[in-house]
Amino acid sequence: MDSKAELPPVTPKLSPWIWARKNLFNTWYNSILTVICLGLIYQLVGGLLHWAIALADWQVIGVNWRLFLVGRYPPQLYWRVGIATGVIVAAAAFSFGTIRWRSRWVQWIPLAWILAFPVILWFIGGGFGLRQVQTQLWNGLLLTLVTAIVSIVLSFPAGVLLALGRQSSLPVLRWLCILYIEIVRGLPLIGILFMAQVMLPLFLPVEMRLDRVMRAIAGLSLFSAAYMAENVRGGLQSVPRGQIEAAKALGLATPWVILLIVLPQALRAVIPAIVGQFIGLFKDTSLLALVGLVELTGMARSILAQPEFIGDYAEVYIFVGLIYWIFCYGMSLASRRLEQKLAGGKS
Repeated sequence: MDSKAELPPVTPKLSPWIWARKNLFNTWYNSILTVICLGLIYQLVGGLLHWAIALADWQVIGVNWRLFLVGRYPPQLYWRVGIATGVIVAAAAFSFGTIRWRSRWVQWIPLAWILAFPVILWFIGGGFGLRQVQTQLWNGLLLTLVTAIVSIVLSFPAGVLLALGRQSSLPVLRWLCILYIEIVRGLPLIGILFMAQVMLPLFLPVEMRLDRVMRAIAGLSLFSAAYMAENVRGGLQSVPRGQIEAAKALGLATPWVILLIVLPQALRAVIPAIVGQFIGLFKDTSLLALVGLVELTGMARSILAQPEFIGDYAEVYIFVGLIYWIFCYGMSLASRRLEQKLAGGKS
């Protein structure tokens, strides 16, 4: 058989004008709809640009940008926040570089983040030779990132363990995991945050007192772990049963079968769902303002209470929304890159 006959036909590239005629102006009613939509887009974009350039008071951002980022963190200790940010950037660059170039160091990515995590908290919170900074002074984007990152780090392994427990052959363990997952998923996050603030200290010894930030992290982690467990369970169900039986036939113990055979395939299958859960958790930190913590949204409310900036709601919340979008889109982009590399595709 001629090899040339097996090649797929090459679709010619269309010029923008030909593509528009084929897809937007191919019939009279499509042409009318296209013109109407273009008019609405022109009016909307033109109105937004006019407001942003001529009417908006962006001075509220320029005057209060430090409050948005670090809140009441001591100004003389900003260098510690800078070093912590540098550690995060270095760990992220290492992760991106090893995935991008398929380096043999890719297996060290989890260890890099595990080592970076206590260093970041040490520089921000102090202790061990550094001046301590109370968590009441962690405000703005700093508090949002700390609570989100810590909650992600804690909820991911907890969710994996809950998913494995729900698949366990031990009835007691399985039903305990099912009970926890279904109860937590049936409650609103704001209710869990209020319970963590009020009821969690009742279950701890008197000498062990968690501050409000730690209680908020506990509530976020417990809530996210239940949803993470269902995402991971979907991945576990996608692994063929025959692979597990083949691994056991080769003599692998059950823990090694789970760690080496099941979990790598299961987690790879549900990367979009897991990252989606991380993005949702990052945005859920905005609810901490309702329990008295001054994270990014709470700081926006405090800035809007300043007499000279009363009424600048649009400018402040557009800026806050842009910050959330940058971080969420960054996680989404990293997820797609990771999927492409694991699938062997090109970036």
